[in-house]
Amino acid sequence: MKQKTLCVHAGPGPDPATGAVNPPIYATSTYAYAAFGRHRGWEYSRTANPTRVALEQAVAELEGGADACAFASGMAAIDALTDLLAPGDHIVAAHNLYGGTYRLFTTITTRHSVEVSFVDVSDLKVLEASFRPNTKMLFLESPTNPLMALVDLAEASRLAHKRGVLVVVDNTFLSPVLQKPLELGADVVVHSTTKYLNGHSDAVGGVVVVSDPALGQDLHRIQNSAGAIMGPFDAYLVLRGIRTLAVRMAAHEEGGRAVAQFLAQHPKVLRVFYPGLPTHPQHQLAKRQQRGFGAMVAFDVGSLEKAKAVCDALQIFTLAESLGGVESLISHPATMTHASVPKEERERLGISDGLLRLSVGIEDPEDLLADLDSALAKI
Repeated sequence: MKQKTLCVHAGPGPDPATGAVNPPIYATSTYAYAAFGRHRGWEYSRTANPTRVALEQAVAELEGGADACAFASGMAAIDALTDLLAPGDHIVAAHNLYGGTYRLFTTITTRHSVEVSFVDVSDLKVLEASFRPNTKMLFLESPTNPLMALVDLAEASRLAHKRGVLVVVDNTFLSPVLQKPLELGADVVVHSTTKYLNGHSDAVGGVVVVSDPALGQDLHRIQNSAGAIMGPFDAYLVLRGIRTLAVRMAAHEEGGRAVAQFLAQHPKVLRVFYPGLPTHPQHQLAKRQQRGFGAMVAFDVGSLEKAKAVCDALQIFTLAESLGGVESLISHPATMTHASVPKEERERLGISDGLLRLSVGIEDPEDLLADLDSALAKI
């Protein structure tokens, strides 16, 4: 089945009880038993909810996985993955992850006596040298947030599997329309469903997709025990968003390419980070393992003052956290998404005070370019 068709039809299909084309919102906390000791397949909505299960089935199909588990947020999903580990275990993580993931790993995860090493996973030699006897998980983003660095997912997975290490890929930036990490060898895919899967900035959630059904059972047990579930209303909104995911991603990418090319030629922009540009050092890798380049673009204007001037002058791009909605957003990583990363670490990674990150929406690209051109004229 082609991707556009799969997005529209993924999941359980029409409701068998009524024929409803859209899965109903089951706004219930509990379910009546058919008789003493015999339930109807549903007991309590922390354990399972039909609307949430419909979403889980849909995302599992989109990613080509065996099972999925939908959580209250992307961070809840990642936290649940760390609960697969035991004290003394070790995680190898990409060194320029989303700031929220960095915060989780350096506070909560390490408090549970799980070690985390942040390394340049784009360098496969560095990655291979970072594995230890107690390494149990490799956590990757590709592209990374916000510097758009890529990881050779097939080779990284091969190196990890030689050592029995579980490979997790955060696929939020590209969605299953543009990249399928499980097909490249990963074991687990995680998404913030808040972003492209939902696509309308009106629901918060996360989902984990696994290739191994037994691992899926483990995650459902963790979720049932800890309770970080996605509610039925959010599940319904994300499932609704998925129906237009393929056509939205095409529009997002059209704008993303146009914006990146415009910024790359602008005299007031020092550097552009976008894998779709031929000047990106991993452009060929992006062409090989992705089905497109996406709509996340970062660029450096040189200083905090200039970054502020650009943000204040924009009219169409909205200064806000998050990404992946139909509207275009701009963020300043150093003071927003990555404020929890110490300044010296940000500077070491290249997240400068002049760096800005764009989530290019589905507006007309000409309007977006005019907005950026006008804002850059202020510096």
